[in-house]
Amino acid sequence: MNALINNIEQQLSAHLNQLVQIENHRQVFGGDINQAFYLQTNAGPFFLKLNEGNFKDMFQKEFEGLQMLHQTKTVKIPEPVLYGSFEDHIFLFTEFIQKGNASKNFWQTFASQLAALHKHTNEQFGLSSGNYVGTLPQQNNYCNSWQEFYATQRILPLMQLVFDQNKCSKADIMSAEKLCNHLHNLLPEEMPALVHGDLWNGNLMSDKNGTPVIYDPAVYYGNREMDIAMSLLFGGFSNYFYEYYNELLPLQPGWKMRIQLHTLYPLLVHLVLFGGNYYYQVMNILQKYS
Repeated sequence: MNALINNIEQQLSAHLNQLVQIENHRQVFGGDINQAFYLQTNAGPFFLKLNEGNFKDMFQKEFEGLQMLHQTKTVKIPEPVLYGSFEDHIFLFTEFIQKGNASKNFWQTFASQLAALHKHTNEQFGLSSGNYVGTLPQQNNYCNSWQEFYATQRILPLMQLVFDQNKCSKADIMSAEKLCNHLHNLLPEEMPALVHGDLWNGNLMSDKNGTPVIYDPAVYYGNREMDIAMSLLFGGFSNYFYEYYNELLPLQPGWKMRIQLHTLYPLLVHLVLFGGNYYYQVMNILQKYS
């Protein structure tokens, strides 16, 4: 660990163009993918993520995603500082944000910020390169419609991966193909929106001033209903959030009926990574919509 700390000091010093010394560090918890640390330095506090995984560009992609969100000037994120590697480790430095209690108007503020983020658009759905959702590579090849993108870049590649892992049958693949063949009847047309991509309640917090903060993005230009559906998957946000969001940037009619359809992708991600009962949740959605 000492050699890693010394190397990080050197890289951070070069990046900030000043001598940086780590005065204290302690491990913090909250995720199961990376090791995370609070670092106190003579240049201020920082947040450090470490990983020994096989995907050496994972933190580079997260860094780029944080930069994209930061540049929109809509919602607060931990400002990215530096990413790099040392021996078998990859690391990501960001601003350290102290957690606090949510303000009285927290959900109204966040609804307004997310609506503003979703107004950032692009000519096509996708992104200029792939990135990651958790530790799973996420392909983002550009498509002209959301229906095409959701089929070719989200559902079908992961169903094939699930099949390759012997977690589903050929008949299940055919069900997914059947669904994808009539997505044009199920999903409305809408301009691409810059989405967080992994917006569940574990990736949202309040800073010490009560301001919303989002982190761990998996950004791309997609249908904004993906963020809304993802936010409902594991416990959901306050009902006030959805009310405020719909006042500011109304979702298209029938959005509640499409929630399960848009949670198919994150459930497939969990099926690939963890298996288990996620298979039955995925199959229930395929049977419902196909």
